[in-house]
Amino acid sequence: MPEGHTIHRLAEDLELDLCGDPVVAISPQGRFSDGAAIIDESTLLRSEAWGKHLFCWWENGSILHVHLGLIGKFRRFDVSQEASETVRLRLESDSVAWQLTGPQTCAVITEEEWEYQISRLGPDPLRLGKRGKKQFAERILKTSLPLGSALLKQDFIAGIGNVYRSEILFLNGIHPETLGKELSETEAEEIWDTAVVLLRKGKSWDKIVTITSDDHGRRVTKTIPRENALYTYKRDGLPCRRCDTSIVQSTLAGRSIWFCPFCQEGLNG
Repeated sequence: MPEGHTIHRLAEDLELDLCGDPVVAISPQGRFSDGAAIIDESTLLRSEAWGKHLFCWWENGSILHVHLGLIGKFRRFDVSQEASETVRLRLESDSVAWQLTGPQTCAVITEEEWEYQISRLGPDPLRLGKRGKKQFAERILKTSLPLGSALLKQDFIAGIGNVYRSEILFLNGIHPETLGKELSETEAEEIWDTAVVLLRKGKSWDKIVTITSDDHGRRVTKTIPRENALYTYKRDGLPCRRCDTSIVQSTLAGRSIWFCPFCQEGLNG
């Protein structure tokens, strides 16, 4: 599932390509024909992300709500390329076409429905930066959920997915089964700060890179190969990049999570 940095970058790219002129909207698949007809030939005013949710605001007052889910993709094509029958929604300018396939959610909503959607979300590190730290800390310090589960709950923090939760906990030396209420306020705030830094880098580089130059042994750039870019995610059985202990895979919130049992012993380890 795409994480928050991907959706924020997508929102910016859609604005750059489509804002300011009427946009052709069609549903080659047919499943979104009624929704496409509502925004067809309307002008895109702005596009923004809240966590993993994408909202596009149109001149006619409509709001397009997209959540990519596990398999969804929203990709740019040359307008001359024809759409396949799997495309739920195609947005066209004179030169560019954006094609949506496999989304979890694709709907035209009202402003009241938009307000409801965002009311269910926690603070978004990319929207709030340091301003969201207090709100996040207050929420996470009250939960009895293990952090490996809590960080996936979008009402605690919006935009974090499976990769970031493993990497954030590693970088803070916290075992995934540590409960939120067992953290100190400082530790909670450090989790938020780490999320802000990583998501900003992910958005800027269009990829998730968490390893530091110290642990990589040289300067880290966005060209770093995926196999060298992360500390724990999908590295079970491989040596920790800091202590050489084998990375362990377990399951929390119904999904795999990876950690170092030495570097992340726990708060009292």
